[in-house]
Amino acid sequence: MEKVWDNEGVSLGIYISVPFCRTKCSYCNFASDVFSKAVFEKYVDRVGADIGNAAQTAEQMGGKFEREVDSIYLGGGTPTVLSPDQLRRIFDAVRSQFSVRPDTEITVECAPGTLTPEMLDTLLGCGVNRVSLGVQSFVDAEAAAVGRLHKRATILDDVARLRAAGITNINIDLIAGLPHQTAKSWKQSLEATIDIAAPHVSIYMLEVDEDSRLGRELIAGGTRYHAHFVPDEEAVADFYLAACETLGAAGVSQYEISNFARASFESRHNLKYWTRQSYLGFGVDAHSMLPSDLADAEAVRFSTADILEKYVAGSALQRTAVSRTSALEEAFFLGLRLNRGVDLVEMAGRFDRAPVDSYRPVILELSQFGLLQGEGNVLRLTPRGRLLSNEVFQSFLTHPAPADVR
Repeated sequence: MEKVWDNEGVSLGIYISVPFCRTKCSYCNFASDVFSKAVFEKYVDRVGADIGNAAQTAEQMGGKFEREVDSIYLGGGTPTVLSPDQLRRIFDAVRSQFSVRPDTEITVECAPGTLTPEMLDTLLGCGVNRVSLGVQSFVDAEAAAVGRLHKRATILDDVARLRAAGITNINIDLIAGLPHQTAKSWKQSLEATIDIAAPHVSIYMLEVDEDSRLGRELIAGGTRYHAHFVPDEEAVADFYLAACETLGAAGVSQYEISNFARASFESRHNLKYWTRQSYLGFGVDAHSMLPSDLADAEAVRFSTADILEKYVAGSALQRTAVSRTSALEEAFFLGLRLNRGVDLVEMAGRFDRAPVDSYRPVILELSQFGLLQGEGNVLRLTPRGRLLSNEVFQSFLTHPAPADVR
């Protein structure tokens, strides 16, 4: 059967993980933490070496290597806790190994209050044209309750200075469900976001799991980290729906489950993930996906160690071959994250009609539950489906694989 990789030849996306923070927020379940600055230097050296070996790594993993790049994203963590020289070295390493297109979207995540004049000059010198601010809340008491060090005034000052420097493509991260959050205070954060005319907004619902201090405390029923002031699930769902309505009315339209943008400001980098384009990840807990020439794989995914010490020590990559069946599953659940949904006729053209049609019982059941809706050939999540998206996606993953694509 002919391979169906539909983004071959499309420019590469590069993600670089910087897992360092000034403080560890209580809700954080990422592979990031507070480390001494002595660790930073070893880490930057290791990342630079991995970037230098990217072509060989891709070959070893069985993936096709592409040098042209049109998106670079530094996340974490807080990349701006690195020194200006360390950031420059990372960008120099990328440009030494890859052909960075002039129109490349270059994003750096920043915690409000870390944009010193020197750091801002460094970002500009490195070609950064998009900044994602980890605001989480414009309400000072809410931010403080989860360990954020900034205040509302800090955010406003950072935004003003970014724009004065010429960086106008700014994302604001907000979290629905923080301790002490109410419908009134959530509205204040949404209104502040609209007032500063942010062109891109990411709305996340608080994740409750064992990987964060706040999550563990909530599961245990305790009171540390203000856990007893976390809104209930119904309230958090209401906050999310309020964000969809409020931002949409202000011209910041939802285009993905957690992401909203003004026209032409959608995140190019994140769209690569949702449309199954090629990307390479460097640093701790970084993931990559490349098309593959191997007989048993449509594509190949591989990832680094999720523990800093193991990564710096050179722990082996974890590799997963993406079969034709897995590629079809991914096309469904990643495509459904986007508001534009998936086109079933287009899917049949890529994967053949029989395998796509085999999912119709799943689609029918989810539609009857009000989680999916069809319009012509296009299938989309309903507003309720976005709230329960994990359950929807799990239904596609547990569906028996059609014999045609095994």
